[in-house]
Amino acid sequence: MATSRDDVDERGSVTAARVALGAVGVQLPGSFGGGPPVGRQRDAVLRLERVGYRAAWTNEVVGKDALVQLGVLLAATRRMVFGTAVANVWVRPSVTLGAAADLVSQAYPGRFVLGLGGGYPEQAASVGREFGRPVAVMRDYLTGVDVTTPSVPYPRLVAANGPRMLALAGEIADGALPAGLPAAFTAEARRALGPDKLLVVGLTVSVGGDGARARAAASALLGMPWFRRSLIRLGYTERDVSQVSDRLVDDLVAHGDPAAIATAVRAHHDAGADHVIVMLPMGQDYETGVDTLEWLAPALTALDPAAGTCTDNESGVGTTTTADTTTTEG
Repeated sequence: MATSRDDVDERGSVTAARVALGAVGVQLPGSFGGGPPVGRQRDAVLRLERVGYRAAWTNEVVGKDALVQLGVLLAATRRMVFGTAVANVWVRPSVTLGAAADLVSQAYPGRFVLGLGGGYPEQAASVGREFGRPVAVMRDYLTGVDVTTPSVPYPRLVAANGPRMLALAGEIADGALPAGLPAAFTAEARRALGPDKLLVVGLTVSVGGDGARARAAASALLGMPWFRRSLIRLGYTERDVSQVSDRLVDDLVAHGDPAAIATAVRAHHDAGADHVIVMLPMGQDYETGVDTLEWLAPALTALDPAAGTCTDNESGVGTTTTADTTTTEG
């Protein structure tokens, strides 16, 4: 008889994920359209693995299948962990995602993390669905995912940029994956989740320029009304938000040289993050993005002493070990 997910050793799975993911990972350069040819994607993840990154993440929008993409990239690499940041609830039925995730985790045990996000009203409308209430939608969707009991455990993270979705993540998932918010929210997320849940944080990164690019990246985040409300709740002033203050830019976007970006990553670790995903702005040239991530690698992988040293299956997400991840507000 199949076991239920409640029978899986959740704490062991989270502990293994912390070991396998390491301190820092990268989101593959992306856009809201199609990606580059698969050969270029394979070459990119091999380059990133060689420079010491232990984990890579990909996004998903309606019209893209992130699990198919990750299956291709897992086959191209030796030990890199891959995750969705995030799989979109409007792309496929929940039972289909559960079955697909189970197949990926069987094929590549210890190398897969499922981050799941509620998307946006426009995405729901594009597939003829009502957006509904995000927390209720996510709860129902995860119930469908759980129809398939994973043969090989893998962590499930809920994209959570607000207190209600954080509470849901703590209740029915293995952790949370907030993105784009300051370290103050990371600290709040850790308090809400407690010590035994996995906390993966997406950090927007901008390199080059005189700070204008970082300000533009922060301004893009502020275009979402729920995001503005979250910042006010965290103690930023209306003036900070309306004028995109220097303080706000510095807190939202890691920018400057590699050492400065590493310092920003460390601030989220200090606030309670287990793993930080470096996220370049959407829409930039793919090769330029990979070059940038390679350039940052010495400073970022230095945050993780184990980076680049594991052998195949030395430590894996959801596997037993002896060693001690588009979001809406919820």
